[in-house]
Amino acid sequence: MKLPRLMIVRQNFPAHRIEDIPAEVRRQLAGSGFSYRLKPGSRVAIGVGSRGIANIATIVHGVVQYWKEAGMKPFLFPAMGSHGAASAQGQADVLAHYGITEATMGCPLVSQLEVVSLGKTADGIEAFMDKMAYESDGVMLVGRVKWHTDFAGKIESGLYKMMAIGLGKFAGAQRYHTYAYTLGLEHVIRSVGRQVLGSGKVLGGLAILEDAYHNTGKLDAVPVEVMEQREEENLALVKSWMARIPFDLDVLVMDEIGKNISGAGMDTKVANRGVNGEYNPWPGVPRFNRIFVRNLSEKTYNSGVGLGMADVVTDRLVNRIDWAPTLINSLTANTPAAIRTPIHFPADRECIERIAPTVGKLDLDSVTYGWIRNTMELVRIGLSENLRAQVEANPILSIEATVEFEFDGDGNLVSPFAPVEEAAGVH
Repeated sequence: MKLPRLMIVRQNFPAHRIEDIPAEVRRQLAGSGFSYRLKPGSRVAIGVGSRGIANIATIVHGVVQYWKEAGMKPFLFPAMGSHGAASAQGQADVLAHYGITEATMGCPLVSQLEVVSLGKTADGIEAFMDKMAYESDGVMLVGRVKWHTDFAGKIESGLYKMMAIGLGKFAGAQRYHTYAYTLGLEHVIRSVGRQVLGSGKVLGGLAILEDAYHNTGKLDAVPVEVMEQREEENLALVKSWMARIPFDLDVLVMDEIGKNISGAGMDTKVANRGVNGEYNPWPGVPRFNRIFVRNLSEKTYNSGVGLGMADVVTDRLVNRIDWAPTLINSLTANTPAAIRTPIHFPADRECIERIAPTVGKLDLDSVTYGWIRNTMELVRIGLSENLRAQVEANPILSIEATVEFEFDGDGNLVSPFAPVEEAAGVH
């Protein structure tokens, strides 16, 4: 099967990069008044989430320093629901993978799964909080505000979701997602979040917003009194910065999926897929007829979450999956369709040759292709040459090169998107 030539295209998005992140952390927290809410010597629990957040270790270190300089005794704890295979060690390992350890942060890191009840919401949802955090003198959250992969609302992922679901550990995450099945996740996040705020334990949070290049674009110290309102404002802002694939495509090739890329393995609002198996559910997002996923990210540590949103994958991807964390995370989130195993073949070439004829076109030369490393990295993308007219008409796109789809001796694609150190064989 003859494939079209591939244009390597750069998307020129607006940039919102903070140049001096430690200085901005200090500036935000100095004006927050958080430390005035506690007496010197108080124990402060700092909740940190997971995912591939840019500069997260630098940001968290700055938060720890702020509390130390205020005469407090900070400690870190994972606020991430069922991630890390829902185990205390697994969640500590997730933070360690992002450079957050006792040694690097200069304070204790306490990872455990015991929770305390904070009572029930009006809907009868029992709210929970990490026991060690509850026994501290105050809790602060550090997390990224971002669109959610499962639903659309005015509040999606961010400090409020971390406060509602992350602080509740595995016990809370299981219950909250069960209620969300009928009440909707935004309703559960808001109602449980308000219940957690009612405990009086939360001091505030540091919201992290990233631009289309995944630079840290904004840091916002948010006091509890305005957390819900500010969460809505920050989400609206970061959605306006969102990177997208520019056109509808017949076949979208992804080098990798992973939990470090998105909670759903791939960003559903980039790939236009739903975690329950829906094709192209998101309005205003380009449509993709078929998705081919080549492999798992190294930093997903063999979690296969997101596998089920692909139409075809490779044998090597399937053979790498560790089903223990994959099952725990997917079943906790009530998304079993997202880990269904698609059809799979030994080599990339066979995957493409089998899937391309299923897009409804008799003339296979007219099939359009896109190629990305993953749904986080959309600055450089591949687009088939039969899209040249559309590319040249789009003012934010520029063509860097035109190349062939390159295969190695085993029939697998040679990616033009590998980082330089990977391409050079340096690990």
